[in-house]
Parts: sequence; structure tokens; C-alpha cells
Amino acid sequence: MKRFFQPVAKEGSSKKPALSGHSGDEGVGGREGSAAPGEEAEKRGPLKFLTWNANSLLLRVKNDWPEFSKFVQELDPDAICIQEVRMPAAGSKGAAKNPSELKDDTSLASEEKQVLMRALSSAPFKSYRVWWSLSDSKYGGTALIVKRQFQPKRVSFSLDPTSSKHEPDGRVILAEFESLYLLNTYVPNNGWKDDENSFKRRRKWDKRMLEFILQSSDKPLIWCGDLNVSHQVTDVSHPDFFIGAKLNGYVPPNTEDCGQPGFTLAERQRFTKILSLGKLVDAYRYLHEEQDMDGGFSWSGNPVGKYRGKRMRIDYFIVSEQLRDRIVACQIHGRGIELEGFYGSDHCPVSLELLPKKD
Repeated sequence: MKRFFQPVAKEGSSKKPALSGHSGDEGVGGREGSAAPGEEAEKRGPLKFLTWNANSLLLRVKNDWPEFSKFVQELDPDAICIQEVRMPAAGSKGAAKNPSELKDDTSLASEEKQVLMRALSSAPFKSYRVWWSLSDSKYGGTALIVKRQFQPKRVSFSLDPTSSKHEPDGRVILAEFESLYLLNTYVPNNGWKDDENSFKRRRKWDKRMLEFILQSSDKPLIWCGDLNVSHQVTDVSHPDFFIGAKLNGYVPPNTEDCGQPGFTLAERQRFTKILSLGKLVDAYRYLHEEQDMDGGFSWSGNPVGKYRGKRMRIDYFIVSEQLRDRIVACQIHGRGIELEGFYGSDHCPVSLELLPKKD
């Protein structure tokens, strides 16, 4: 996978024990400055990871940040992967955009950027560095937030090994560390119809993901994020509801495409193929074989309406088989239909902890 990257520019419950805390270096917030990584930490690489679809990071900063900051302080992850940042990329109207930077060329954009960066410059986030992959508008987008002592060797923003560009809508951040690769993705929703923006788009994405996974690599992979698929029946709260779901009465021509996006047979079969051929392990399901109706789902429907209480597990940590025996814990941190631990989003955070690699 080394050829996937552009160099990083230099800058001035479970079957295993629960996640344990450890402190990180203090540093300057945002993208400014960089503490020299400790040789031991750099070699060991990150061991504790968090993924969260924030459903607008700016809204979470404005409305839910004290609670989320406390959660991060206590969990103390080495790397945080965010999906649905929903902040536009830098660049004026009609000009080329820079998806690695936040837009700030209007008074409103500048104000919103300042709000976000102030939050990321405060504890506990001031000891981390941030990478962005952003859409042209307030849609999609991902962020990678890494403790400074675990800085990646390289960061890329595409599933295409020949491309130096970002994926459309900022859906990918791929980081190479000394000991592993970390892939943060916001996978396209399958949608409800067999057109270019729904079924066909998702089929193309799954094909590209399989091709990416099958590329030879000298290091194990951790793939996380909102993968927009519930793999097994145990990954949804109401299987019959999701199997029979329709939009405005539309029924796709192929039976395997029928049902709730994320729980169609076609999506689930393609996901099975990716895991099988890629020799990958679903970390949460590896530790939690039985369904947990209270805390086993990472997405919850609107508390008002027909989706109340309807929940899915669509946020994952998928790891290479060689990491399986090092999994300490993989936890879903939200509970219940009242969205406890969701911090204002419709998704809750999911965490992973690994044991250090034995010499």
C-alpha cells in the first residue's frame, strides 16, 4: 500500500477488558506546530481508535461539545476518525477547491471555521493534529484527528493508488503508520433506486473497495467509519421492518435490491465478499457474538415517526486477520432508543483497542 500515499508535509460489554486510559502530549491545537514524536510511540503506533459519524461537526461543536469532549478525555484515543463533517472545502465560488482546508473566504465561512478550530484547539483535542477531506458544499466530508506522538508517515485521500486527488465528497482518509494502515471512510448510501446516484454508485464503490483491499500490503489494515451496511440480521433491531422498507411504494426490479438501504441482500452479500476475500475481521462481532438489543446498534432512527426505535449497526472497525488476536475491546458507546451517548448525532461513537505487537 505504500504507493497509495503522498508524503506528509512537515509542519512547525465485551469478552476482553474495557478500554484503558493513558495521557498524551500537550501541544498547539489545529494544524499549527508539531511535537516531535517519541521514538517508542512512533514505532509502536496507535492502539486506541475512535470512529464517529458526527452528522455535522459544526453543529456538534455548537450544541454537544462539552459532553463529547469529556467522553474523549476519558476514553483517550490515539486516533479519531470523523465522518459527515459537513464543512465546505476552501475556495471561492467558481474557483478550484482545496478539500484539505476549511472554507474561510466569506464572513460566515470564516466565523464557522473559527468556531470549529477553537473547539479543536481546546482540551483534550489540543494534543492532536487534524487532517481534512472535504466536499465542495456542506455535505459529507471526513476528518482524521491523531495524537502528535503517533503522527502518520503518509496520508492519502483516495482509494485510487494512482491518484493524488481526494475522493468526491471527501469520503476517504488513509493514513500509514509505522505498524499499520488506518482507513477512514464515509461509504455512499445505497439509496432506493437503480440509478447513477443510488444502486449503481454503491456497486461501483464496493467494487473499488474490494480492489483496494486486495492490493498487496506489508502492513495490517484497520478500516473504520460509517460503512452504511448492516451485515447480519443481528445487526438490525427489526429485520422484518428493514427488509420490507420502501420509499413511496417503489419496488426495485431485482429482489436483492429491495429493502432499507444498508440492509439489502445485495449490499450484505458484497460486504461478505469484501471481508472474505480481503481476509478481514469485524472486530465488534468477533467479541460480541450475540445481539445486544440495548447497546448493539450505532445508528438510530428519528425518535419521532415510524423509524422510532428502529436501529442498525452500520459503523465499524474492520481489521486484518493478523490483528485479530490483538483485539482487546470494540465497544459501541450509545444505548437505547432515546439516543443516550449519541452526542446529538444519529450515530454514536464506536471504539477499538489493540494490544501492542509482541516483539
